Amino acid sequence: MNAGWPQAAQAAEAGLFGDTLSCDAVLPADFRAGVAGSGRLPQAEALLLSLAQVEDLRGEEGGEEKRGELPLLAQRMDAKLDLMLVLLGRLVRQSLDALPARTLRWSARGLRLRLEAGTPAPATDTPGLLRLQPSDWLPDELELPASVAATASDDGGLWLWLRFPVLPTGLEEAMGRQLFRMHRRQIADARRR
Repeated sequence: MNAGWPQAAQAAEAGLFGDTLSCDAVLPADFRAGVAGSGRLPQAEALLLSLAQVEDLRGEEGGEEKRGELPLLAQRMDAKLDLMLVLLGRLVRQSLDALPARTLRWSARGLRLRLEAGTPAPATDTPGLLRLQPSDWLPDELELPASVAATASDDGGLWLWLRFPVLPTGLEEAMGRQLFRMHRRQIADARRR
């Protein structure tokens, strides 16, 4: 927690990320303040569940050991499929208005998002729509309703603390599993360094 943040921002940080799993990341994301709507909650849950199935099949931890158990032809097909998914994702991103990559902290309760310097700060409790691409290789995005819990400016930009409303149980669980996988991946990356 940054001691230079205003008290409201510190309270929002504790409320969104205290005593819950959260991940710091740089992901494509954007927030549209004042946009009313409930987002695409069923689609968000389906996307996170599908992403979990694919990533679990890819075997993030011990993936090479699991691949070693497969016949050589299956290993080659698996590697080619991985490459095709990455290439397809890049092609789709080129043809769409891509979300900008932003520094964020994410939990099942909400998100802290860094926007560019000069971005006007929305008022506290302003509702809006959060768009977030949860995976770098899959160019699909989550659309979730959120409201501004706090804002803070620094020399590099504007920080927004965005609070999710009460989400359906299935979506909250799918989000928790995605955050767990991201957290596990961050720990594995840190051990490799």
